[in-house]
Amino acid sequence: MTDTGTAPNLRELNKRRTREAISHAATRLFIERGFDRTTVAEVATAAGVAKMTVTNHFPRKEDLFFDMHEELAGRLARTVAERAPGESALAALRRDCLAGLDRHDPRLGFSGPDFARTVAESPALGARLRELHELSETALAEALAEAVHAIPVDFESRVAAALLAAVDRAVLAEVFRRTLAGEDHAAIAAAVRPSAVRAFDRLEGTLGSYAVRETREGQVGGSAAEKRG
Repeated sequence: MTDTGTAPNLRELNKRRTREAISHAATRLFIERGFDRTTVAEVATAAGVAKMTVTNHFPRKEDLFFDMHEELAGRLARTVAERAPGESALAALRRDCLAGLDRHDPRLGFSGPDFARTVAESPALGARLRELHELSETALAEALAEAVHAIPVDFESRVAAALLAAVDRAVLAEVFRRTLAGEDHAAIAAAVRPSAVRAFDRLEGTLGSYAVRETREGQVGGSAAEKRG
């Protein structure tokens, strides 16, 4: 299904398949040869498409590797926008993060040692990942500002976004670190989850009642007893 809920037509399916083929070919080459030593032209040849087709789907070389870049940059903001009635922004992000750890979500860094090593060895990929974190924080600040009716984005929303996004960033960094150390997904999740819980707990006193979504009756739900996961 497409984002609009309709069945994709043949053109959309072909476009999606081409994009996936390019992404898979690029990831394989980047892992085998290193990101910085692989050219876009080589990716095009491996995928069986023209170089222009690659750049049409992925204008930035880094996003051939981070093919989920839009999802990475928008996940936190979307989680806040879709929070349940009576749920605060912090509670929604806690719930999403802990669920992601439990299912070994690639968006939290669970992509295997080859992926983590390729990122660690490439300054360009490291810089792009930091940029994606910044984009995510900016989008989160906008979502928080909208939630508290503070458009344009106010100072408090920016500070709240920085604090909340820091947990997500630290989780991903720790998952990567442990992946490179040779730990498997289950061991990593078991080790990182308690740290994430403690981080969110520390923010509860500051942001537990911030950006709580109104219930249907227009009442704002409490936050101190929100699920710890």
